[in-house]
Amino acid sequence: MTDPDRFKDALLAELQSLRAFAISITGNVERADDLVQDTVVKAWTNMNGYTEGTNIRAWLFTILRNTFYSDFRKRSREVEDDGAHASRLAVHAPQHGHMDLEDFRRALAQLPDDQREALILVGASGFSYEEAAEICGCALGTIKSRINRARARLGEMLSVTSGADFGPDADSYAALAGADGGGAKTD
Repeated sequence: MTDPDRFKDALLAELQSLRAFAISITGNVERADDLVQDTVVKAWTNMNGYTEGTNIRAWLFTILRNTFYSDFRKRSREVEDDGAHASRLAVHAPQHGHMDLEDFRRALAQLPDDQREALILVGASGFSYEEAAEICGCALGTIKSRINRARARLGEMLSVTSGADFGPDADSYAALAGADGGGAKTD
């Protein structure tokens, strides 16, 4: 039998990671919060299904993932305005870097679900390949393949060819050089 106090502490310690993963797979903060809440309720209700000494993080992420796909199947026939139309109408400031976070988010959202999920589990959530395979219910080689394909596809979509594509562009460097050596007087 699982000790409720230790279980609660372990559960609370994973909330931030669960929320980050939920946001990344739902693409919607409100839906992600609902998903985390459902996950916590299911985990608490089934706490006796958890074996102490095993990886509670992987167990919780598996519950979250399974809940997401169950809800996805239920909602597949619903139509909802997720704000995508409104965001296309918004005027954005000129981009100074080669790539901004919104470009990355859009590209990440275009990846197949299985590739996006694997990449987020390993790249953003810090799971090992083995843990990600356990969470996704697939073989280790499958996870490695999904991550490799996801990285390659992101590189194509974002036109990333080298590490130089990250960070400030030439205009930013010029502005920084002007600020450092442009005759500004400091006291």
